[in-house]
Amino acid sequence: EVLAELLGAPRITERFARLREQVEGLVTEGLPITAGSPFVHGTLGDTAIRTRTGASVVPVLRGDDVFASPTPDFRFQPGDRLIVVGTKDGVHAAHALLASG
Repeated sequence: EVLAELLGAPRITERFARLREQVEGLVTEGLPITAGSPFVHGTLGDTAIRTRTGASVVPVLRGDDVFASPTPDFRFQPGDRLIVVGTKDGVHAAHALLASG
């Protein structure tokens, strides 16, 4: 909560973009939970995103709120944006997973 208060959602996205520029091979992407996603109202644990793709969800952005280091029981809502970090292939796989299950 303190991180969210200090930085706010736009600033976190900006800082991850700068980090991507500094670490070769690291990709960060903001991936949406759309109304058609099979994970709407599901949990982060339901996705098994790290196990299935090798990418990690760092924060979840919901409007102006930032949920830093969400736990496996974090429940998604339509419009949430997951900031995902990993290799290019891992982030691409995470995007496909969130869109189609």
